[in-house]
Amino acid sequence: MQREVLIFCKFVNLAKIRWINFNDFTNNQIMAQTLATEKTDQNGQAVLHQHRHIKKVAVLGSGIMGSGIACHFANIGVEVVMLDIVPFDLKDEEKDNRSARNRIVDSALKAAIKSKPAALYDKRFASRIETGNFDDDFEKISDCDWVIEVVVERLDIKKQVFEKVDQFRKKGALVTSNTSGIPIHMMMEGRSEDFKKHFCGTHFFNPPRYMRLLEIIPTPETDPGIVDFLMQYGDVFLGKQTVLCKDTPAFIANRVGVYAMAKIYQLTSELGLRIEEVDKLTGPVIGRPKTGTFRLGDLVGHDTAANVIKGIKANCPNDEQASAFEIPAYLQFLLDNKFLGNKTKKGFYEKTKERDASGRPVILALNLETLEYAPSQKPDLPSLKLAKQIEELNKRVPALFDAEDKGGELIRRSLAGLFAYVSNRVPEISDNLFSIDDALRTGFAWEIGPFQYWDMIGIEKGIATAEAQGDQIADWVKGMLAAGHTNFYKVENGVRKFYDIASQSYQPIPGAEEFIILDNYREKPPVYKNSEIVLHDIGDGVLCLEFTSKMNAIGEGILRGINESIRIAEEEGWKGLVIGNNAQNFTVGANLMMIGMFAYQQEFDELNMAVNLFQQTTMRCRYSSIPVVAATQGYTFGGGCETIMHCDAALCAAESYIGLVEVGVGLIPGGGGTKEFAVRASDKFFEGDVMIPTLIDKFKTIAMASVATSAWEAYKYDYLLPHKDSVVVNTQRNIGEAKKKVLALADNYTQPIQREDVTVLGRTGMAACYVAANELRLGNYASEHDIKIAHKIAYVLCGGDLTGTQKVSEQYLLDIEREAFLSLCGEQKTLERIQHMLQTNKPLRN
Repeated sequence: MQREVLIFCKFVNLAKIRWINFNDFTNNQIMAQTLATEKTDQNGQAVLHQHRHIKKVAVLGSGIMGSGIACHFANIGVEVVMLDIVPFDLKDEEKDNRSARNRIVDSALKAAIKSKPAALYDKRFASRIETGNFDDDFEKISDCDWVIEVVVERLDIKKQVFEKVDQFRKKGALVTSNTSGIPIHMMMEGRSEDFKKHFCGTHFFNPPRYMRLLEIIPTPETDPGIVDFLMQYGDVFLGKQTVLCKDTPAFIANRVGVYAMAKIYQLTSELGLRIEEVDKLTGPVIGRPKTGTFRLGDLVGHDTAANVIKGIKANCPNDEQASAFEIPAYLQFLLDNKFLGNKTKKGFYEKTKERDASGRPVILALNLETLEYAPSQKPDLPSLKLAKQIEELNKRVPALFDAEDKGGELIRRSLAGLFAYVSNRVPEISDNLFSIDDALRTGFAWEIGPFQYWDMIGIEKGIATAEAQGDQIADWVKGMLAAGHTNFYKVENGVRKFYDIASQSYQPIPGAEEFIILDNYREKPPVYKNSEIVLHDIGDGVLCLEFTSKMNAIGEGILRGINESIRIAEEEGWKGLVIGNNAQNFTVGANLMMIGMFAYQQEFDELNMAVNLFQQTTMRCRYSSIPVVAATQGYTFGGGCETIMHCDAALCAAESYIGLVEVGVGLIPGGGGTKEFAVRASDKFFEGDVMIPTLIDKFKTIAMASVATSAWEAYKYDYLLPHKDSVVVNTQRNIGEAKKKVLALADNYTQPIQREDVTVLGRTGMAACYVAANELRLGNYASEHDIKIAHKIAYVLCGGDLTGTQKVSEQYLLDIEREAFLSLCGEQKTLERIQHMLQTNKPLRN
């Protein structure tokens, strides 16, 4: 597969970056990753001017970040050699012992493999990582294409490491530092010219697998072609939002993100707010992580946060908001007492062993005035009550900004300060505003960046609020407004543009053409729409069906929308359909409220019709006359998993968490999922095969509600199939890749024929499944009701009460699947599970 991205080059008119991804590699094979840059000659012919192949990477340092980075390169199929120091405390008899000398690096890798959340897409990928130590194995970097330094944050030590790297690296190998704040140019002093040319900063965020930001920080001596390569490689292969930074203190994300945190610390004291109130105000209600501000401090570690705050203050003496970077008295109290947050089990919050009346652990919160701990209290601010009533973020944030209570004042003053701060960071830390937004969104997990917040509030209103509190807005913003430009971003003809300060005009965001962002299509009338879906024309004859229900739960609107969208595509000459969205989660599964309502009211005719509609919709995805391709990310549970299993292909973001989880609510997969596992088991049978182990494997996957913690792991469970489904490392690319898949399939697409040849094992298979279920019961992995559900799963997988092995049709399996599903809906314990899930969002084991 080949993709092309247009980029600017310094000495050529246009350059094309082509990449090759050998996607179908086995666990023991290496995925070769190549970026080739081309320029066009005067005759318009492509001329190769740079070619770079990343097969092997060295990671120097095996701490939390080093081991995490090593694991992520292993995730994408690259060979890794990870080195660290020899332990200082070796005994005499251990000094020649290889295992003892590698103790630090080997322990770090073991910890990374066991870590939660998992550092690896699949634990088997750890086999791609070789370990060693600096004294015995440094020469192993000599065949590496990229050497990444991740040692302690001390300039003298980093320079010593780079001296050895310069000695052993092969000419042309990339060398980068993962420093979070040491000036990049200072680390290359005394190095060779080739080293300097291939050296820059590559700042990953923790944990490297999950945090999407990768800051690229070149020096004046870095080859521009290397910068272009890293920007593209980080995006396409590592799945990152690459952001080009200047070599300034803390770069972009930490410079702005730590300011935002420090400003909240300052305002909390001034306004007399409790930390529980502030965490609620600065969490999901304004589009930020649920940790809020103070819980985030506990998570990061207050010693780490304080060091960054002090570092910015010391290294940015001319920062106009330097007063925000003062360490407040209450933070100093935590530092003095070594209450450093989660790592010391005490910080702003402390989880005790006591239980409240409902059985939950008692959480203590620090009173910032008395510096004493007291039981955490539920916030009760008018602004928070207002926020609860407003569903959409772009309406909720302005409402909070205007709120007149202390909560509103916190939001207003903190955002106004942020607006002023980022306006003055351009061009100091970045020449453009979208890089700052990208860095905060992907480095601090904000839903929107500072300039996007400002667009929500209104530029003129933001300026007035900031200046009223004494903050200084940069002149370029006022000039922009005076010229009649009232937004930092706008969408024109489906292209998202940003205000470019240099040209004083709106320009397309570079590289955005590779991503399909459905918000950019909203200015055009949809091809079709109902209360739960929107059908977009995404160009080249391809449609995209977007779920819009709450949490993208699949209800009647989505099911009818899928059927109607396929009809439109078939009858109106479209090439195919993508089912995908840009939400955090593809879908949480079927609308449980609807199923619960029918089940509680014993409306079995209605329930039968609803389940039949679901089954026929998934089958419609498989047996339509046009290709249907799914694009997933995040939760892909239950009915969502059943849907993608029936599509012609699924292009799944690596961070897709896929599973048939219906057992947790007392049911079996009833939208074709159990039937499909019978089909997939049948397809694995071969002449002379015992067949039972394959059947048991499928049975246990459903009965234990197994969830793949990555798209790669989904292959292990057969939720994805290697011959038709693919993994996309960069989540933002999944819909674009699904569109390409539709176009590839459309050329010679032949409508499939429903299967009549599914081999099922009847009573023999059921007996084996019953034995497996009993083992789960004896091992306390399953309750009596779990066993009842397991028997229903076995019944469907084995084709019902048949006397022996025979072939059946898909429709036969769907009918008995629906029968089993409906029978469980009449069980009291299933109703209890459904009710508990709806009330608590947690499964009940009864």
